[in-house]
Amino acid sequence: MLQMLWREGSVTIVEAQRALGREVGYTTVQTRLNRLVAKGAVTRTRSRPAKYRAAVAPEEVSAGHLDLLLERVSGGNVVPLVAHLVKDRTLSPTEIDQLRQLIDQAERANQRDRAKGSKR
Repeated sequence: MLQMLWREGSVTIVEAQRALGREVGYTTVQTRLNRLVAKGAVTRTRSRPAKYRAAVAPEEVSAGHLDLLLERVSGGNVVPLVAHLVKDRTLSPTEIDQLRQLIDQAERANQRDRAKGSKR
């Protein structure tokens, strides 16, 4: 539902039904959108027909889900999860470069944190 809202922007229930690209009942769409409103993930206008819009950005949702996955799969330890994701897969040179950049950024952040800690 959120992916559709990110793609479409502001939609009515009927527009959301069409944008989902599969047969979903009006009341099902309405219920799901209203549940997302109650959770604060979607906003609804007071006008009639009401328009629904995502209240959270994709990266906010992705980060939360990834944190939950990390905690549930590997007890918060990043290495086993990353090892599983890269094992038995062929990574492109671009992906390998991106992973190296992330490790470099993490090392720099650790160095900054250690330097701040020693100045206290």
